[in-house]
Amino acid sequence: MMLTQKFPDISLDDTLFVFALEAEAGELFTELNTLFTGIGKVNAAIALTKAIHQRKPRLIVNLGSAGSRGHGKGALVCCTRFVQRDMDVTPLGFARYETPLAGIPVLLEHGELIAGLPQGTCGSGDNFETSHGDAPYEIVDMEAYVLALIARNEGIPFLCLKYISDDAGSDAADDWSVQVHLAAEAFKRVLFSNPG
Repeated sequence: MMLTQKFPDISLDDTLFVFALEAEAGELFTELNTLFTGIGKVNAAIALTKAIHQRKPRLIVNLGSAGSRGHGKGALVCCTRFVQRDMDVTPLGFARYETPLAGIPVLLEHGELIAGLPQGTCGSGDNFETSHGDAPYEIVDMEAYVLALIARNEGIPFLCLKYISDDAGSDAADDWSVQVHLAAEAFKRVLFSNPG
């Protein structure tokens, strides 16, 4: 199984599978240690912080749907870089996406790679983005940044896989509602396959 090969010293019982919504997990993760945070960075931060202190995971695996103009619908992308895309304090002289006085780089790097999957940069924000032009990310979601930040701060390895459900364009909402149910199958295929 790919997950146990990549992390041979971490059992599935010590792995926390984090989703925003149950729809992203389907019925395929019911026997595993799962957490459903709800939508958005605040809900995700509260839920993950509480789960870390109660369950003490040794590995956090964030699985979810996302939009992208750079990766096609149905693609599975491994995110290792994260941007807080709705942070904008430029009127006070800070760089766009920079959290003032926090000492956190604009481009947060914390994530494990999976061989054979494309690597991506995920922009997280509390809005359903449908246009991101020349932004420093090609994937958009609503939770991954804060999950990566908490995992980094707690010293916990973090694996983030995003199933591309839409093109982050004008039809994104309709595409998402159709594609989100296919995400769990894609995650299970990659995480629990026997590479040969």
